[in-house]
Amino acid sequence: MSATATMVERPPPRARGWPRPRIAGYALVCLWIAFGLGIVAYLVLAWNPAFFAKYAPAYLKGLGVTLSLVAIAMVLGAILSVPVAYGRMSKNRILSGVAYCYVYFFRGTPLLVQTFLVYYGVGSFRPQLSEYGIYLPVISDGLTVARFTLWDFFKDAFNCGVFAFALNTAAYQAEILRGAIESVPRGQWEGAASLGLHKLQTLRKIILPQALIVALRPYGNELILMIKASAIVAIITVYDLMGNAKLAFANSFDIQAYIWVAVVYLVMVEILRHGVEWIERRITIHLKR
Repeated sequence: MSATATMVERPPPRARGWPRPRIAGYALVCLWIAFGLGIVAYLVLAWNPAFFAKYAPAYLKGLGVTLSLVAIAMVLGAILSVPVAYGRMSKNRILSGVAYCYVYFFRGTPLLVQTFLVYYGVGSFRPQLSEYGIYLPVISDGLTVARFTLWDFFKDAFNCGVFAFALNTAAYQAEILRGAIESVPRGQWEGAASLGLHKLQTLRKIILPQALIVALRPYGNELILMIKASAIVAIITVYDLMGNAKLAFANSFDIQAYIWVAVVYLVMVEILRHGVEWIERRITIHLKR
């Protein structure tokens, strides 16, 4: 045996026993388990059939409003995020500066403030918004033509919520998309160019399929955050899931109104989380060996 081999030290023995960090970790886990069991026990013992018979339909209606708001905002945000991400990656200083300011503002200010700015601030420009509109066909006792203005859109609290949420999530989705595209090695672009592919063809057929794999989990996290943040619109008189919970508590003074809505949000988040993980396993199956 060589001298070099004899000088190699053995790794330290594996720690055994119950060190303080391990005890603290188990204690916290037990505390959370006890808290969850306490909530379940309370819901079982305080079961109120009359409460459910009265407010369950409103909760279901509010759930539909929440899902509609988040779905519309996410789709509009995804569409808007494409030019914003393009601006962020552009070599044009003016274009990249405008895109940077947009992302900086909407990522640096609270969503609640942005919602208030849209809901309360747009009302200050009602005369100006009432001047711009389009004529659309309306079916009401026959086909007629009615004029719809921007104020007709912004006077609805739901529309204001969708508008604010779409602008907010567009900033986050733009950064997700930009980071995912830039994570693809530069050699992919060069290899596609050597084959004579146009930049748009390269982006659509080579870059985006790889970038979307990287962006899937951040997109899932953004969707989950939007689901939880949607409770904000209850403050601007939108009767979503949280809005109906507030109404139920105001009428019954039963804390179950908020506990059950928390359970519904938790179930939605878990469904989305497992759905994103399932999609990720399916689209990355070729990467596993």
